This record gives sequence, C-alpha cells and structure tokens, in this order.
Amino acid sequence: MRSLPTYLLVLVFFATSGLLAQSQEPADKTGAPAPAGATKAEVNQLRSEVAAQRQTIEELKALVEKLVQDKITAAANGAAQVMPVNAPSALVQPANNNEFGMPHLTDAVLRQPELIDAAMINQAAPATPKKDVPLTAGWNGEHFFIRSPDGQFTLSPYGYVNNDYRAYKGDGAPSDTFVLRNARFGFQGSYGSHFDFALLTDAAATGGSVVRDVYINVRIKPQLQFQAGQFKAPFGQETGIGDTNLDFVERGFQAMLYPSAASTYRSPGAVLHGDIDGGVIQYFVGAFNGRGYASVNTTNEPEFIGRLRFYPFRKSKNSPFREFAFGGSVDHARSRALSGDLSFNGTLPDGAYTFFPQFPLNGSIERYNGEFTYILKSFAVRGEYDQLAMFRTNIGSYEQGGLGYLSLPGIRAKAWDLSATYLLTGEKRPENGTPRVKHPLFGPDTPGGQSRGLGAWEVAVRYTGAQANEPGTSFLNYYTPGFVPTYDYHTDEVTFGLNWYLNYWVKYVVDLDVDRLKNPNTIGSLPQDYVVVLQRLQFRF
Repeated sequence: MRSLPTYLLVLVFFATSGLLAQSQEPADKTGAPAPAGATKAEVNQLRSEVAAQRQTIEELKALVEKLVQDKITAAANGAAQVMPVNAPSALVQPANNNEFGMPHLTDAVLRQPELIDAAMINQAAPATPKKDVPLTAGWNGEHFFIRSPDGQFTLSPYGYVNNDYRAYKGDGAPSDTFVLRNARFGFQGSYGSHFDFALLTDAAATGGSVVRDVYINVRIKPQLQFQAGQFKAPFGQETGIGDTNLDFVERGFQAMLYPSAASTYRSPGAVLHGDIDGGVIQYFVGAFNGRGYASVNTTNEPEFIGRLRFYPFRKSKNSPFREFAFGGSVDHARSRALSGDLSFNGTLPDGAYTFFPQFPLNGSIERYNGEFTYILKSFAVRGEYDQLAMFRTNIGSYEQGGLGYLSLPGIRAKAWDLSATYLLTGEKRPENGTPRVKHPLFGPDTPGGQSRGLGAWEVAVRYTGAQANEPGTSFLNYYTPGFVPTYDYHTDEVTFGLNWYLNYWVKYVVDLDVDRLKNPNTIGSLPQDYVVVLQRLQFRF
C-alpha cells in the first residue's frame, strides 16, 4: 500500500511530460498556420488528446490528495488506511485551474502515523467550526430575562427597594426618621422542566446574614414538589405574601408570633408541597432549624411545620366565591435555655413601642394558625388568628434571684388581623401580586395597560392586635423560695391606608396607624395612644 502514492506520482510525471511534448509545437507557433503535412482533422484530434490528458492529470492529482487525506485521518485513529478507489468517498472532483489555465499541483506527503502529532492533524484537516446559537435576552413585560437557545435554562434578575419615612407622636415614641427598609436584589430561574431556583440578598441588612433566600425547588409533578435551602417557613397567611405585595407598609401584629420572626421569617430547611386537584388543595410539610439566617440548630429536634389551604370553589368559573380560600398551620419546635433562646419579640412592626418583655425559654414551642381570604374583583378581605405557647421547663435558675431547676409557668400569646382593600380605579385585586394598572402615570407599558393616566388608587383598612401573658406564681419551699410576677399585656392597632400604584413597578403607600397600649410593661408608663404615619416609596423590577 505504501508504493501506491509513489506509483501515482510517477504516473503523473510521465503524463505531464507527454503532454508537454505533444503541446510544444502549438505553443511555439501560436497563431501560425498548420503545416502542410497536417490536416485540419489531425489538428483537432491532437487538441482532443491534449484535453483528455489534462483531465486525466486533474483526476490523478485529486486522487493523490484524497489518498493523503485518508492517510492522515487513519493516522489520527491509530492506523493508516486507504479507501478503495471504487468506494463512494473516493470519487474525485476536478481541481480548480489557475489564472493561466494550467493545473495547480500541491504537496502530497503522507507521513507515518507515529510521526503525526495532534497539531499537524488539526492543520492538515481543520474541523468546520460549529456556529453558536446566541442566547435569548429581553423583557417579558414584567421582568428582564436570559434564556438558553434550547429554552431549557432561564435566568431573571429581580429585586426591590423600600424607602420609608416614619413620623411618631406619643410619650417615649421613637424619633421621626427616614429609613431604607429593604434593598434586595437577586436572581430566579429554572433549569429544564423540573427545577426552579432563587437567590435573594438584602444590602440594607443591619444584622445577621445578607442572604435572604437561597433554595432550589424540584417539581416532580404539580402535586409533589420538594424545596430545600433557606426560605420563608410556610406558617401563616402573610408569610406567603411578598413584601412588594403587602396591602400596608408593615405586616399585622400576628406576624410577631410567626416562626423565625427575628430573621424575616426565614430559616434553613426543607419542605414537601404541592397543588392537588388543580390547586383546590395546597399543602406544605417541612422541617427547619428555626434559628434564622444560615444558623445551626441548638437542639437535636428540628422545627416541624404543616400547612393546608383550601380553595373549594376554584373550579366554579361563575361563582362569586371562586377566590375564597381558608386554611391553617401548625408548628412544633424546641428551645434551649443554655443557647440563649428567648420568647417572641414584643416590639410592634411599626416600631412605636415594645408591648411585652422577653423571657428565657427551655422546652417545647407550639403554634397554631387559622386564616381566610376572599377576593371579588376590586375588593379583597383577609383574616387571620394565631396562638403561641412557649414552655419553661426546669428553668428556675434563669429567673431573677434563682429558683434552682423549678419549672415556671409557660408564656402564651395570641394575635389577630382583619383587613380589607378596594381598588377605586377598577383594577382586579390579585391574591398575591400587584394589580395590572390600567392607566399608568409613566414608565413602560404595564402588562394589560390601556393608556396613560393617574395610575391605580386603592384604599385599605385594618384592625390588628395581640395579647400575651406569663402567669405569676409563688414557690414557698424551704430551699428555693421565690415569687414570679405576672405579666398580662395587650395592645391593638387601627390602620387607614392609601396605596397609589404609579405603574406596575412603582408604588407609594401612606398608612395612618393608631397604636393603643392598654397595659404598659415599663414602670411609670401610662396607657396611651400612639399615632404613627408611615410613608413608603417602593420600586421593584
């Protein structure tokens, strides 16, 4: 097989010599008449033979180049192979002629496989580069997005900024102030048809981790999904409502009793959840650390949470109760006094005052919740009731004066919230979202918008309250006599609100809170009312 290229090169050499010998005389006598001894037929025949020889040379050259290429390819695979001439891949094509009309011959050197390196192979037979398909990026009417060419991967940045101004009136109330309440930014997206993910940070965080949400959700089917990472514990109605979709500047008093309230209701954990029968039933079953941002557990027992929510008329398209929902949640956790665990924080969400002190805990923690939502076009009403029981087992040594290992009465609290909203400009109120502003004041066209106008206007009213007590007791024993005082305080709040949606992404909120302190927990304080005006300018994307 090695002599075949040599034989073909010799054949090309002799064919070329014969061609030049036969064509010498016409080349030297271009334009001169044919000799007398040669007829016109003989001249035409000679020209035909020359053309045939040129065609043969071109075919032989193409064949040699094909064999060299096959040799190089075989070398790359570890052995030299030559394809048969009659194989379909060995069919030759005439080479291109140069500007003088003569065949153009190139080097045809076949190296042995062991002498050919990868660089030579790549130079000898460059692979045709695959044309990259660009990513898809743009604006989907609500968010920016980036999507892979096959649509399997999507990424969307999102975030929001809440800039507040707070004014107080009342004895001992905080000073009036501007405050950057939230400055959150993150990404959310999906991979394939079964995976969702999110990452959210808060640049305005004043304590703990700046990471708020970081999780992945696996959608095995709508009825069965699994989510793991750090996110809001699914307890209570308002934890399921994002900050940008709240009806008021701050959440109701019941939020003080939620799990991980000190860390914006977020904790590391995992949860099984899903929508049954097209969303008629929603369920959540999960386990969490219950210690806040990226914290480790202080006991061997995780915090267990279960939640059910029902939409009994969801499939009744014409029913006025189609968007009526109700449900409840349960929670069980354990505290540890040696780790510094304390009872819930009694500071009001608007920061006007603290209505209940904190106590060391040791033992079980139990929470219960009931909730409902009813939406009819522009009108919405929501209600919620929560109870909390925190036990103090063998914790007497943490009481002032020390009571040994005696168990103290547990701390019990309850809170409620009832609110209603109405969109004056006729937009539909979503359960957890921003109304589709029909006539935005400025900015991009709102999804579903019609023309420019004064935006959407909404009025809101809310009544919320909380009560907590720690029963007092006397220990008249010989070794550790002592007395535990009684704490039984309650407070409530009435809020009147006005929400102005300048467009789908910008909102201005004004709330007038009247906070009523019934039983002060500070010596010398008197029951009184506090007036708080909250203003918020929100931008989201």
